[in-house]
Formats: sequence, structure tokens, C-alpha cells
Amino acid sequence: MHSLAAYIFLGVSLAAPIGPVNAAQLDTGIKNGFFHAWIFGIGALTADVLYMMMVYFGIGQVIEYPLVQIILWSFGCFVLTYTGIESLLSLHKIELDVGFGKKVQLKRSFTAGFFMSLLNPLTILFWLGIYGSVLAEATVTFSGNQIFMNSVAIIVGIILWDTIMATISSSARKVLSTKFLKIISVISSLSIIGFGIYFGIQAFHALF
Repeated sequence: MHSLAAYIFLGVSLAAPIGPVNAAQLDTGIKNGFFHAWIFGIGALTADVLYMMMVYFGIGQVIEYPLVQIILWSFGCFVLTYTGIESLLSLHKIELDVGFGKKVQLKRSFTAGFFMSLLNPLTILFWLGIYGSVLAEATVTFSGNQIFMNSVAIIVGIILWDTIMATISSSARKVLSTKFLKIISVISSLSIIGFGIYFGIQAFHALF
């Protein structure tokens, strides 16, 4: 039981560092409310699980090919830069006196989270490195069933952090002024664009 609790905590720790996905989830919660932010996180988690499966079945090594890395960096640059700019252009949607989440479909939030995580090179390298190391260590100590349970515990930890982020972002809307929420949204959007530019630079270096 203590082992599973440790892996749940590991899942929270893996999801907690501020990156483009957390920034976009925060922005989604501010604009559209709790459920949109939570579904956004579930979309990102779905992509995470795909990469966990790739590592588990040993097919994650394809990331080592230079051409694949260039494609990933390039797609990451495009997706994050586009998302950040779109977020800046939608600041007018932050209005405290209007019910949120009515004009945006939950499916769109899920899709946004999924593709942002799927095409985020940091996510891919992160899971290959971190989960690959966890898996390598676990295979020495645990049986196949225990490894599966530990992996599920990591996913539970990520969902827990997803719920925390969705709660924080939607609650901020209730206690902060519209002006301050827009400032937070601008910072989140600029950080997403910053990650996009960073990925573009990495693609350039990998190509030339």
C-alpha cells in the first residue's frame, strides 16, 4: 500500500512542474470553468498514457532518430505558438458576469489538451526518460501485475493534479477581478508562446 501511495505521489510530482500544458489548462479554467479545465487535463493525460504504453512495449526508441526529433520539435513549435496566440486573441471572453463554458464544447477542450501533450516534445522526452527509468527499476523488483498497478497509481496521481489545477483555475475566477484574470491569462499565453519559440529553436538546431 505504501508503494502505491509513493507512485501516486510520483504521478502528482510528474504533472506538477509548470510547462505549456499546465499553463494552457490554467488559461482554460479561467476562461471556461472547472469542467473544461479538467477535461483539458484528461485529454493531456490520454496522450501521456499513449507514451507510457510506447515505453512499456519498447517502441519509444523511435524518438532517437534525428528526423523524428526534427518533426516533433517543429510540430511542437507550431501547436504551442498557435495556441498561445489564439489564447491572447480570446482575452475578451473573460467576463465575470457571464456564465462560462457555454460557448465552448467539452470535446474541444479534450482535443486541445490531447494534441498539446501529444505534440509536446518535452512530454515525449519526459516520459521516455522518467517513466523509462521507473519501469527499468520496477522490472528488477516487482512482478508484471505490480508494475501495472504502479503505472495505474502514477495515472491516478496525474488525475489528482489535474483536479487540483482545474479547481485552482476555476476558483481564481470567483475571487479575482476581471483585469487580474486577464493579466494571468496573458502571462500563461506568453509562456506557451515562449515554449513554442524554444521548440522552434531546437528544430532549427536539429536541422542545421
